[in-house]
Amino acid sequence: MSFFFVVITVLSLMYGYIGWRMIIPAALGMPWSLILWVVLVIFALLPFVPVIMRFNGIEGTAVDIAAWVGYLSFGFLTLLFALLLFKDVGWLIYMAIKKSIFFAGQTLGSGDTVSETVDPQRRRILVNSINLGLLGVTSGLIGYGMYQAMRRPDVIELDIPIKGLPEQFEGFRIVQITDLHVSHTVRRPFIETVVRAVNELKPDLIALTGDLVDGSVRQLGGDVAPLADLKAPYGRYFITGNHEYYSGVQPWLEETARLGFDVLLNEHRIISKGEAQIVLAGVTDYSGGGFSAQHLSDPRKAIEGAANSSPKILLAHQPKSIFEAARAGYDFVISGHTHGGQYFPYHVLAAMTQPYISGLHKHDDTLIYVSRGTGYWGPQIRIGAKSEITVHRLVSA
Repeated sequence: MSFFFVVITVLSLMYGYIGWRMIIPAALGMPWSLILWVVLVIFALLPFVPVIMRFNGIEGTAVDIAAWVGYLSFGFLTLLFALLLFKDVGWLIYMAIKKSIFFAGQTLGSGDTVSETVDPQRRRILVNSINLGLLGVTSGLIGYGMYQAMRRPDVIELDIPIKGLPEQFEGFRIVQITDLHVSHTVRRPFIETVVRAVNELKPDLIALTGDLVDGSVRQLGGDVAPLADLKAPYGRYFITGNHEYYSGVQPWLEETARLGFDVLLNEHRIISKGEAQIVLAGVTDYSGGGFSAQHLSDPRKAIEGAANSSPKILLAHQPKSIFEAARAGYDFVISGHTHGGQYFPYHVLAAMTQPYISGLHKHDDTLIYVSRGTGYWGPQIRIGAKSEITVHRLVSA
């Protein structure tokens, strides 16, 4: 409840700022100003409608339409808020510099004694023209962002150097998909596209690192069904993300197992090629312990009984797991969760909550890769953070 209150408060301040900086300066008079304020309030509330309906088991075309409009309006208005804020901050800096120069001139006796008179009507026209320009820029960015979110994800291939990697595993390909967020706006056709793309890569092993869904098995079981067609000779593995706990974790664990995934809950599997072995472990989501004591994330427990000499790879949804994973002696951690920030400029928020938001990093003696995600969450836009399917090719360090 407190989280919900914080979200409502923050969004109210953001949307209120948009109204203050755009509707009021427009000075359209009644009833147009009132209509615009009402529309702004409706858009502020609309993203919560599909969430409330989902939790009450309501589904259908009307809910899908509400989700499309609500999430897209959320993306549009939050992006507009950021551009407005940048514009206003830039204007304040400009005015501060201008005033500083003026007062410096006065102090040195070389400045004008009378400041320039500002025509209010001219200023209003300038402000409204700039605001219209920002609306146009935002619309263009939203169109680009929608294209990026809904197209076939990029394939990212990279070599992962592993100390002591057995010769038999040289070039072993782990294909990662993550953060699909199957929901009202991410449906079966997108999952079919991802499955085709993954199978074309001919992976040795497939890792689905959490946040598969936003909804129940009853609502979304048909949409995730194509995942059963994924093929990898050394198995398909699944770990929980935080959104599985919002969507009914136990039914989804059963469903992913039914689809052919080996579910790793703070446990490991030995991957063998002849006499050579590597250890593949998986932990529950970093926040899992807040939902169930049995789902407390524990990288150390996940490798109990594993041979110390074998290379150890961990599937962990949130990059925050790197701290305990590094202490536990893992060679490589595969994560997601952040979406790479999903759209500019909100990358900074992801960076405030996670140690890494995308790409390959070294933490102490442990490598970690953070995927930008294969799907998207909420606003159906991606700007500056393209979706991806990742090929982790193991090589000797």
